[in-house]
Parts: sequence; C-alpha cells; structure tokens
Amino acid sequence: MKEYLLSIFEEAAKRLVYLRDLNLTFDVPKIESQGDLSSNVAMFLVKQLKKKPRDIATEIVSNLNVDKQIITKIEIAGPGFINFFFSPSFMSRIVNDILTEGENFGKSKKYSGKKANVEFVSANPTGPLTVGHGRNAVFGDTVSNLLEWIGYTVDREYYFNNAGRQMRVLGDSVRLRYLELLGQQVDFPEDHYQGEYIKDIAKSIYDEFGDIYINENAEGIFKEKAESEIFTDIKRTLERLNIKHKIFFNENSLYEEGKITNAINAFKEKNLSYEKDGAVWLKLTELGNDQDKVIVKSTGEPTYRLPDIAYHITKFDRGYDLMVDIFGSDHNATYPDVLAGLNALGYNSEKIKVLIHQFVTIMDNGVAVKMSTRKANYITIDQLIDEVGSDVVRYFFNMRNITTHMNFDLALAKKQSDENPVFYLQYANARISSILKMIENENLKSSVENIDLLTSIEEQQLLKKLYQFKNEILLSAEYFESHRICSYLEELAAAFHRFYTFCRIIGTEKKLAEARIALAMATKIVIKNGLSVLGVSAPERM
Repeated sequence: MKEYLLSIFEEAAKRLVYLRDLNLTFDVPKIESQGDLSSNVAMFLVKQLKKKPRDIATEIVSNLNVDKQIITKIEIAGPGFINFFFSPSFMSRIVNDILTEGENFGKSKKYSGKKANVEFVSANPTGPLTVGHGRNAVFGDTVSNLLEWIGYTVDREYYFNNAGRQMRVLGDSVRLRYLELLGQQVDFPEDHYQGEYIKDIAKSIYDEFGDIYINENAEGIFKEKAESEIFTDIKRTLERLNIKHKIFFNENSLYEEGKITNAINAFKEKNLSYEKDGAVWLKLTELGNDQDKVIVKSTGEPTYRLPDIAYHITKFDRGYDLMVDIFGSDHNATYPDVLAGLNALGYNSEKIKVLIHQFVTIMDNGVAVKMSTRKANYITIDQLIDEVGSDVVRYFFNMRNITTHMNFDLALAKKQSDENPVFYLQYANARISSILKMIENENLKSSVENIDLLTSIEEQQLLKKLYQFKNEILLSAEYFESHRICSYLEELAAAFHRFYTFCRIIGTEKKLAEARIALAMATKIVIKNGLSVLGVSAPERM
C-alpha cells in the first residue's frame, strides 16, 4: 500500500514542487472508518507554504492520479489529514505476495551492504546469567534478527573483562571453598561470591588435583578454572535461547595491543586531557558535558571511560556502519562521556546507538523475588527456562518496551491458555495447520485465482493486518522496538480468529473456500515469520 502511495506522490511532485525530497510517512489510522492509511503531509507543509493545512491537502489530492481499482476513496479529515481507502480487490493481492515469498516475506534490502555490530550480554564471567542478563540477551539477539531482516550483515559481539577486582574476588571465593574441602576453617568474607556454583568449581579442582593447590594464591588455578567453567556455562545458557555470539572481545586485549595507550596519547595530542592530583582528566567541559572526568586514576588504573573509548575505536576500525550497545539502566549516566570522547577524537558517534533497558522483577505468587549475584538468592536464566520454556522466556522479554520496568509474571508464563500470549500465537499457527490437514479430505486446495472474493469485513480486516507486516518489521528494526512485533502478532492472531469464526471454509462454495484457504496459509506464514524474528518456535500441533 505504501509503495503505491509513494509512487503517486512522486508523480504529483512533478507538478507540486514542494512535494519533492519530502520524507513521506503514512500511518494506519486508529479508527478503521478513517481509512487504511493516512498522511499528515499537509500539516507538515504549513510553515513552508503559509497556507491552511486543509487547503494544502485539497491541492495535493487534486494532483494525485489515482487508479480507482486500487483506491476507492480519499478523504480530507480534521485539520488536514489525507485518508486513503484501498479497494478490497487490491487488498487481496497481498495473499499472492506472501505465498510467493514465503519465509522471506517481510524482509527488505533497504540496508543491504551495510554492516552492523550488536554488543549485548557482555557479563563478566563471575557467575551464572540472571534474569537481568536475560532481558539484555533476548533483546540484543532480537534486534540483531530485525537488522538482518532489513538487509544488514550483523556481528553479534560479547565484551568482557577477565581481569580486575571482580575476578580477583571470584578466584579467592573459589580458593576459600577449596580450602574448606581440605578441612580448613576459613573466614568467608561478606563481599565474596556465595553461590553453590563456587562450591561446585572448588570441588571440580579438588576432585582433579587433590590438595596440591593448598598454598596457591587466588590469581592462578582458582581464577582460571572459575572463568573457564563459568564462561562455558554462560555459553550453554545462551545456546538454550538459540543465541550465539560471533565475537568474544576481551578488554585485556586493549591493554596488550596498546589501544589504551594510543587513546591516551590521542587525547594529549589534541590537548583534551590534563593531569591533576596525579590523575589524568578528560576535558569533557570543552566537549559540552557538565564536568571534566578522570580517565586514569592516580594509581595508574584507567576508569571505565578510557577502555570503552578504546574499545569503540576498534569497532570503527573494523568498518561498522552501525554499532548498537545494549546496557542496563545502571549505565544511563555514563555512556555520554564515552560518546563525547569519541567525537573529540574525530569519530562519528551518530553511528553508535545506545539502548538502555530497565530492570526485571520476577513475580512469584505476587511477591517479588530479590536478586543478588554474590548472595546467590537470584533466579538464573536456566532456572527460568526450566520453569516456563525458552519460547516463553524469549517472548516475555520481548513483549514490553525496554524503557519500562518489567514484572515477569511466572503464573501467567506457565498458563496453557489464551491468557498467555505465547500460547495464543502458537495456538493460532497450530490451528491453521489443523485446518490445512482437514481440507486434504475435502478435495480443496489453496488458490489465489478467485482471491477477489475475499470481501467480507473479517477477511478485509485480516488482509489489512497482513499488509502491515513489512512495515512493522522495518519500523521495529529502525527504532529498535522488538515489542512492536509482539503487539502486531497478537493483533494478527485476533484478526485470524475472527475470520475463522465468521468465514467458514469447509461447506462453503469451492472458489471462495479455496481463496480462504490461501488467506489462511498466508496468515500462517506471517505468524511463523514474526515468531522467527522473536526467536520463538511455531509448532504445528499443540
């Protein structure tokens, strides 16, 4: 639909100069009686043309050469909205497009040839992935899917640090549990990692090596074994959600390859840093920020800003057109410093999209479950998958805008009813599969030859919803909003259930029945494609 409107507006621009080079948008009206698509272009042009928007709209409409077989009516509504009504026969054409394109329906080549990097999860290997990491992981992978659907080549990247205080504490936690296994009395510090996984790692060392490491410090075998086993566990957990990173980037390499030193020197050369109280400061006030910030402490240890800047320089060096960083809300106040530093060094930070997700609360019988990695009273992603399944985990983490706090309702997630949106969508897909099996015995087949017969309200509503899929994919990808796909699919499933309730297939005149079968098959393809973007399966039977 939008492609047709763009074509007639492009033709009208030959006569109306002010329509040239406009970024035209068309929206689906919230009220069905207001048409199938609407444009606010007239209001947008008021300042430029110094005319009333309705007058501008009238002039635009009078210059549109419309095929009456495609558009049956154009209305000017309210202050100057232009509403378009498409013919039922045109709407039915979408069925043939979907059946022809199949699993590729919804994909576009708009960003073909572009290369994107999506960095997500990026949890240091200090413990199992928790539900907080889960939202990050699922959203990051879904954003990657969406970008691939609109033409990007996407590298999924995991950034981690296996050095520093966190890892030293991890190694010492394992060391102390190992000494306990050797019968020693130890004073286990409050700030050490308390989880059972620490005891398991200590036991694996004890089982393999006995007491030979009784005098070993925390930085040796204990830290190395902990990092190795925890990272193996992290990757295994992500694989359960069908998430696989192409690149694992170790922060240590920034030091080993001189990237940190190069960044410090670059700031010095541009006179953007200075020394004070033994520390190195970045002149962020000169870059538009509120205050200068330390990039190297008086101890010689960089703050987070410096390695993050150096890390992003490597992404620019690797030639990415788009770099997506997905962080928890604890990063909200810190990433602007990194972007400012990159801009100061001549890198275009507009290529970087920082996405901040809010926290997740697991609700168990109406009570929030408290989580702390060190205290080990958290819920891991593995436990959540064991409880409700990977499909539900992925869908639930996708179905709310990441800018909002999420309550993960375990009771709802476990329900095998229409209340559970995952069940509702998968049941719609399975129901269509069942219908297609039933028609095999009725001498019926799918046919688009008489697709123009799909003129009832329910058929047209379903067709219009199918038309929206490509645009929903594009907008979801460009705005990084995976929850839009969830909302769309739930509306599509509802439209299908209405169609099937009021538009019978078996027992209907053959030509109409076969057109409806084609519509059902097209709906099944779109549901399955939408679920695949979300990383959710589409079972044939429930």
